[in-house]
Amino acid sequence: QVQLVESGGGLVQAGNSLRLSCAASGWSRTVATVTMGWFRRGPGKEREFVGYITGSSSTNYGDAVKGRFTISRDSAKNTVYLQMNSLKPEDTAVYTCAARGRVGGDPTLASGYDAWGQGTQVIVSS
Repeated sequence: QVQLVESGGGLVQAGNSLRLSCAASGWSRTVATVTMGWFRRGPGKEREFVGYITGSSSTNYGDAVKGRFTISRDSAKNTVYLQMNSLKPEDTAVYTCAARGRVGGDPTLASGYDAWGQGTQVIVSS
C-alpha cells in the first residue's frame, strides 16, 4: 500500500519561500510514472487545487499560485517537491500531496487521486 509523507511545512513571513516534500513508499510504481498532485485547504475554506506533475513531466498550476509555485520530482528519491516562492498570508493552509495512477480525466480534481498524504501545515505571517 502506497504511503505518502509530506514534510517541510512551518511558519514563514510573507514574501519568503518554503519547499515542501512528498516522499512515496510501499509502492510498485514511482512518482515518475504517475501524476502527483498538491492540494491545500486553508482555514474555513474548501480544498483547493495547487498543481500537479505528470509522468511525462508536464505541470499545471492553480491560478492562485501560478508563477510563484513550482512542482518538481527526484525519481531516485521517489519524492516530489513543491517550491513555494513569494508566499502570501492567503497561502496559509494544510498542504497535501496525492498520487493518481489513472490515465485520462482531469488531474485538477481531487476525486481522481488514489492515495493521499496526511498533510503539512504552512502558516504565512504578514
